[in-house]
Amino acid sequence: MGAAVFLPLILPLTAWPVARLAERHLHPRAATLLLTAAAATLAVCSTLSLALLAIVGTAQLPGNPLPDGWAAPEVRAAVPHDEVVGKAAIAGLAAAVTACAALLRHRHRTTRRAVRALAGLPPHRRVTILPDPTPYALTLPNGRIIVSTGMLKGLQSPERRALFAHERAHRSAHHHRHLLLTGLAARANPFLRPLHTSVTYTVERWADEEAARVVGDRRTTARAVGKAALLGAPTLLGIPFAAPPGPVPRRVAALLAPPPTPRTWPPLFTAIGAAAWAALVGTVMSATASATSTVTLITILRAATPL
Repeated sequence: MGAAVFLPLILPLTAWPVARLAERHLHPRAATLLLTAAAATLAVCSTLSLALLAIVGTAQLPGNPLPDGWAAPEVRAAVPHDEVVGKAAIAGLAAAVTACAALLRHRHRTTRRAVRALAGLPPHRRVTILPDPTPYALTLPNGRIIVSTGMLKGLQSPERRALFAHERAHRSAHHHRHLLLTGLAARANPFLRPLHTSVTYTVERWADEEAARVVGDRRTTARAVGKAALLGAPTLLGIPFAAPPGPVPRRVAALLAPPPTPRTWPPLFTAIGAAAWAALVGTVMSATASATSTVTLITILRAATPL
């Protein structure tokens, strides 16, 4: 296979055009779903490939528990500079696992602290308004919407309706799952960070569009988004927000523009459509090449494993 074994680690770079085009030209719902699926697929392929590289590259080291056949010359020939690559792959895999574990641990601690802080409130209440002069509003991963009186005082009645519709959209669409998946993907492979950044923006745009639909006034929703961003505090009860609210000026400008078309992808016979389809094909090819490299390495290892 030669240098082809490294393709799953670098091919996620080809997903960058998809991220840029999707967040600009796709409906936010379609962009979020597409980018989450692409990030998760590429992250799984690159992580599995990294693990296989570590196995193949270190099978010849003395004292390892791996089958002796995995240290055969035929297996080692599949990985250029197998000893150096194997050790580097171990370091990379350990860094990816540590980063993903840190993200999961941070998310668990943040949610647990929020639940403890709200322990005295009725558990069945999905929307909670806290008598707190500090302005904030967010949706916890458990589905509870938290809004302070300080935030509500800074908004007019129609803007409050837009705010609650925005937070309900986060809850109903489970946006925290998209953020978690792309966050893990970005930590598994740093080349996927632009996709996580784009999803952080598109989930907010998705909620903005849903709020505009519920309220029936895009300008009111735009004002609510702008005011909430200006008023919003960086913490809730001392707990950092899980994700930033996205580039607010871009969100406001999008709400002041006509609503995005519901189709999932631009027509092919346009400049934007051609570029978007080319980027999509590149991402599909990246995932296919990653899967092919991974399957080939597994096949080589199975052939070298003694019965």
